[in-house]
Amino acid sequence: MPEYVDPVCGMVVDPKKTTYKTVYRGRIYYFCSKHCLEEFEKNPEYYLTHGPRGMH
Repeated sequence: MPEYVDPVCGMVVDPKKTTYKTVYRGRIYYFCSKHCLEEFEKNPEYYLTHGPRGMH
């Protein structure tokens, strides 16, 4: 199974367990929390360019 990393905090996320996900530019991103999902949706290009910013 591929490993999915929360693009905001860097945590490994199990796509079968999380309910937080979004589609951006045709790709699905998974998140550990609502907070990370909301942060990503505010500025997805920032996180895709700079990478995860650490745990919250």
